[in-house]
Amino acid sequence: MAGKLAGKVAIITGSGQGIGRDVALCMAKEGARIVTNNRKPGSSINAFEKTALPFTDQEQQALETVAGDAQTTADEIRRLGGEAVPFFGDAGDFETARQMVETAVANYGRIDIVVNNASSNWVGNIMDMDEELWDISVVSKLKGTFNLMHHALPHMKEQGFGRILNSSSDAFLGLPGYAAYGAANAGVVALTKAVAADIHGHGITVNAYTPLARTRSWVNAAAAYRLQGMPPEAIEAAAPAAMKRTPEGMVPFLAYLSSDDAADITGHLFKLAADGEIGLWSDPQLVNQITAANGTWTMVELTERVPNELLANAKNLSVALPMN
Repeated sequence: MAGKLAGKVAIITGSGQGIGRDVALCMAKEGARIVTNNRKPGSSINAFEKTALPFTDQEQQALETVAGDAQTTADEIRRLGGEAVPFFGDAGDFETARQMVETAVANYGRIDIVVNNASSNWVGNIMDMDEELWDISVVSKLKGTFNLMHHALPHMKEQGFGRILNSSSDAFLGLPGYAAYGAANAGVVALTKAVAADIHGHGITVNAYTPLARTRSWVNAAAAYRLQGMPPEAIEAAAPAAMKRTPEGMVPFLAYLSSDDAADITGHLFKLAADGEIGLWSDPQLVNQITAANGTWTMVELTERVPNELLANAKNLSVALPMN
């Protein structure tokens, strides 16, 4: 399969279904040889038993339309004339991630592209969260991203070429019900920018993106909101246009970032939406500052100057429905 990624080898974690599957198919069509991945054979509706949700018949039907695993994605790539090998295992496990990278090298001789797409999350108030639920959201997303980068980067550095794409989420803004998942995704953004700087000048780019599309994750989230008492029509009405479309139309941008044409694009966070929008997120900026008159603050000064100067133009906390 000829294309912009001909001759390149890509690992896409969590590519049994959803956005990861569409990324794998797109990159294969552009000529990349693919290592597909998910945790275990078979389509898992809930990644962990503890987070299992009671789905309605309609929700169950929606989930079945996106069923699949690393094997079915690899089979589809081969059916289309491409090359792919499935790898079952949890990217959040350090040794498993090493084996995934070695699978690419053993089968295809190199590793050029890593798409850290795998994630799991639990939706709910932090007071209801225990350590296991925190780990469900943080380990696969943040540690998994570190694991794959750590093991792939030496190969990329040696060959003088590499493309790393890390999936984040707009939950990094601090959305209600997504404390752990938001923290993990904020960590992915910081990790991306730090590694991009660490590896600069070696022919390797590192970027992150926040995807927005209708996937299994949305069905899970919608079911959680429904169980919390939110009417289904209100959930649907709150979803932006991108959440009403599947992701296949937006993933070519990730193939572009993985190509030779994107050699100078690194350290960025992009917004990627299924309705055709591509955006660039800004970096955090210091927007206001006050200084103590004598270098030491008093409570009297703070009481006067914080609300009237430091926070004069600050917006109050707004609560929005987290989407992805």
